Amino acid sequence: MREIAFEIREGTGQPVFLQLSREIIAAIEAGRLKPGQRLPGTRALAKTLKLHRNTVDAAYHEATMQGWLTAQPARGTFVADDLPLDPVPAGRRSKPLLATGTRKELRADNGPPLLEFSDGAPDARLLPAAELARALRNALHRPDLLNGAGYGDPRGVPALREALCLHLSAERGLEVHLDDLIVTRGSQMALFLAAAALIEPGEVIAVEEPGYPLAVSAFRAAGARVVPVPVDAEGISVEHLARIASGEPDIRAVYVTPHHQYPTTVTLGAARRIRLAELARQHNFTIIEDDYDHEYRFDGRPVLPLAARMGHEKGLVYVGSLSKVLAPGLRLGYATGPTELIRRMADLRQAIDRQGDVVLEQAVASLLHQGDLGRHTRKTRRIYQARRDRMAELLSRELSDELSFSLPAGGLALWTRIGQGLNAEQWSRAARRMGLSVMPGMNHCIEVTGAPQAFRIGFANLDEREAANAVVLLKRARESLR
Repeated sequence: MREIAFEIREGTGQPVFLQLSREIIAAIEAGRLKPGQRLPGTRALAKTLKLHRNTVDAAYHEATMQGWLTAQPARGTFVADDLPLDPVPAGRRSKPLLATGTRKELRADNGPPLLEFSDGAPDARLLPAAELARALRNALHRPDLLNGAGYGDPRGVPALREALCLHLSAERGLEVHLDDLIVTRGSQMALFLAAAALIEPGEVIAVEEPGYPLAVSAFRAAGARVVPVPVDAEGISVEHLARIASGEPDIRAVYVTPHHQYPTTVTLGAARRIRLAELARQHNFTIIEDDYDHEYRFDGRPVLPLAARMGHEKGLVYVGSLSKVLAPGLRLGYATGPTELIRRMADLRQAIDRQGDVVLEQAVASLLHQGDLGRHTRKTRRIYQARRDRMAELLSRELSDELSFSLPAGGLALWTRIGQGLNAEQWSRAARRMGLSVMPGMNHCIEVTGAPQAFRIGFANLDEREAANAVVLLKRARESLR
């Protein structure tokens, strides 16, 4: 093959293998390297560039992981043959098509998106893996966990429930007894169990609109009839809820996310909180409070949960998640409420899942007791605040004419409204064709007619480079619809 020149500069402070990787990507974008073209062997290129072979190997590996190259055993390394790139003459490209170091974001086929504006998921790459691995090893050496007589408590490992009781008291102002708390496989299980324990089939649970679609799924699976209540700039409309409660004798619960409303991120104000509690007592329905990301408040102090005000009143179930602090794949949630309700939830849980993951629960209990989880939370809070600010800057710079938003005080996502005359669903489909997943507002609504033209843009799972790439793709998708 003909020789391709790569420029490596000393004294830039950037690792040489990254420089070479980016030179390779630039050559592909410029058309100097063609789809399917074979690259020089690592030994030959290392000799040409006077680099160590391991440096070239690392550069090839980096570009391969990003999707620009493919490695074929016994044949060599090739430019990926499915890159829909238009060659750009050398010297005429004023800036890269995407931020440096991208993956294959330029794909225009129907394959799965390669970048995602999540619904507010954390970054699993920040997981305190060493601390968790140590705690898991210690738990695995506990014969009482693995070889005890019979199965464990369906409410969860006592050590984790004790740790959560202390945590909720110190951080959220809740006074929780050990018997009033159940650990579940994610908050989704807690929502389903709460609904199933509270209602008879056909009875009503009111939910926020727009709201959390998987909560609606859980409640319907439990047999509830789900009725939407509109959300405005101050949270759920308690007066609309009052009218529903007056006309629905079968209303048994209302589901709310008062700290950072899902998906709009607004915080429910004090007056509405008081009115909501009054309505619950007046109409004898239960409040299901989902405090899914309480840890991530960046500006000002976190607002205490409704549960902190209402205490052990009959009318409230408080649901939280440890998955937001650790990683989505580690399914740990919990719920606290009146003792009798938690007992019914435990009975229902035992019918489908005798107990939780005792090893994981014991390990996380250790992380809580030893302060590892607190340190991790403080670290990620700083990272996610920086990512929030960076995402806000990128969107304001690149899409200020098409998107508007208020910077949320906390949470892991932005609620962005799109300009008049634009269609969020069409924009979302165009972005998906380019390799970006972004969820339109209608996906958060029961009543699709009149759904907000908006996107929920999660930022926590994207590092700075990925965030820049995602915004470029979102902008390019908008331009494709003009």
